[in-house]
Amino acid sequence: MGTTFEVIAFDGDDTLWHNERLFADAQRQFRDLLSAFHAPEWIDARLAEAEKRNLPHFGYGIKGFALSMIETAIELTEERIESRDIRRILDIARRMLSASVELLDGVRETVSDVAATHRLMLITKGDLHDQERKVAQSGIGHHFRSVEVVSEKDPATYAGLLRRHGIPPDRFLMVGNSLRSDILPVLEVGASAVHIPYELTWDHEVADPPPVGHPRFHTLGRIAALPGFLREIEAR
Repeated sequence: MGTTFEVIAFDGDDTLWHNERLFADAQRQFRDLLSAFHAPEWIDARLAEAEKRNLPHFGYGIKGFALSMIETAIELTEERIESRDIRRILDIARRMLSASVELLDGVRETVSDVAATHRLMLITKGDLHDQERKVAQSGIGHHFRSVEVVSEKDPATYAGLLRRHGIPPDRFLMVGNSLRSDILPVLEVGASAVHIPYELTWDHEVADPPPVGHPRFHTLGRIAALPGFLREIEAR
């Protein structure tokens, strides 16, 4: 088993499987729905404001996104939106919730490889039912010793998970696509993190990277490079 890191934890959405693509496509459909009322840029801006405003109430995930779309549609049409269009928004959300899980290239082989040498954990945020569905459909869930679906990824959440699982911070490595959720709070609690950028980033997840040369921060261009990176670390 690995000696440097006792546990390797992975984020789920846009680290192991595609997710932001669904939201981008849904937002395009939402813009089309309201195109007779406002310009696309204005619709996007108002929806982003509603999402941010509603996070403390509805949390992350598709259901909260759907409620924010409905609220935005009511506001931008000055309550003139028809019930059939509300139904169209709900249909968009249902299609998102039933979409097939599509793994990123190299994920299946990488997770299997790393599981042979390290204890794996999955830490993801969002709607519990939806995240459990994606883990079950992914075909890689059996590799994870534990799956944690959390409402927020902040230093307090990571510190609590490490205490509960008895993991020393210097023996923990988080792998994810979001600087805001997967990298910065992990570094703050004294653990290590590997950033693997995804093609799309939700505005809420945008953050400045750690200082150049941070000893516990690493960036990889693709997840398939992770096993080699870990072998290099262990060889040191």
